[in-house]
Amino acid sequence: MPSIATPAPPSRDEQREHRMVQVAKLYYDLERTQSEIAEEVGLTRWQVSRLLRDARETGIVRIAIVPRAQRLPALESRMQKAFGLREAIIVPSMGDGDVAQDAVAQAAGQYLASLSPRPGLVGVSWGRTMASVAHWLAPGWNDGVRVVLMNGATNLKSATLKTNTVAERFAEAGNGTATLLPVPAIVGRAETRTVIEADPVIESVLTLAAEAPVACFGLGGMAGSVHVESGYLSTEEVDGLAANHAVGDVLGRFIDANGAIADPALDARTIGLAPERLRDKTHSIGVASGKAKHAVVLAALKARYVNVLVTDEATALYALSDHAIHETALSEDREKTHAG
Repeated sequence: MPSIATPAPPSRDEQREHRMVQVAKLYYDLERTQSEIAEEVGLTRWQVSRLLRDARETGIVRIAIVPRAQRLPALESRMQKAFGLREAIIVPSMGDGDVAQDAVAQAAGQYLASLSPRPGLVGVSWGRTMASVAHWLAPGWNDGVRVVLMNGATNLKSATLKTNTVAERFAEAGNGTATLLPVPAIVGRAETRTVIEADPVIESVLTLAAEAPVACFGLGGMAGSVHVESGYLSTEEVDGLAANHAVGDVLGRFIDANGAIADPALDARTIGLAPERLRDKTHSIGVASGKAKHAVVLAALKARYVNVLVTDEATALYALSDHAIHETALSEDREKTHAG
C-alpha cells in the first residue's frame, strides 16, 4: 500500500494568523471584552490587544468609518495629523454661499451636542457663522448649559441678521443661561478699553470667558467683514488692514498669516478675550467655510488657536497644501544643513 503523507504542521505564521482570526471573531462578532477573550483562549490581555492590532494592520480585520452625516473621514485624519488637532470635522464643499455655511454650521452644532461629558460652560463669539451654528443647534442640545460671550458685540448699526445675539440663542436652545459682554467690539481709544475692562462687571465676564473649557467661534475673513456691517470699521479701514498683511479675525482680533496681531493699535482698542487664551481650552472649536476664509483658517491653525476645526473640503485641502509646501521646504533646509 502506498504510504499516506503526513500533513505538515502549520507554521508559526499560520498559527498566529489562525489565532488572530479567532480573537477578532470573539471581539468584533461576539462582542467579548479583551479580558474575557484573554481568559477564554489562555493569553494575557496585552497579547489579545496585540493580536487585534496586528489583525487590523495585516488586513484580516478591515474597519470602514461610514458616518451618516456627510463627512470626509480620510481628509479629517490627514488634517488631524498635519496640524495636531484634537478633532477635524470636514464636509464636502458646496461653493461659497449660504448652503456651504449652513452645512458647516450644522456639523459644528452636531459636534457640540455630541461632547461627552457635556460642558457646563461654553464660550462663544458672534458673527454670521456663529449665528448659523446657533440656528442649527438642536433643542435641548445641552440642558442647563451656561454660555458666555467672549468678545464685545454691541452693534453700532442695525443689521438684517442678528449676528450679535449668538450667546442668547445658544443658551435658549440648551435651556440654559447666557452671560453677555454688553460693550462695543472696538472703542475709539486704547485708554477707554483699559477703563472698560477694569470695571468689575466686565472683568467678571472676561474671567468667565477665560475659564470656559469649551470655546466655539467663527473665523472671519477680510472680504465682507461683519465689522463693516456692524459699524465698527469702514471698508477703507478693512482695506488698510489687508494692506498691512491682515488675513482675517479671531474673536475680533485681526491677525496676519502666522496668527500674530496685524495692527497693534487697533488691537489695543478691541475688547474681548485675546486669541492666545484659546490655546488653554480643552476644546477650542473654530468654524469657517468658503474661499474667503482659507487664509484665516490656515493662520489660526499655525498659531494653534484651534484644536477642533469644522470646515469644508476646499478649505482643508488649501491648508494641507500649504503644510506640504512648508514641510518640503524644511526637508530641503535640513538636507542643505547636512550637506554643508
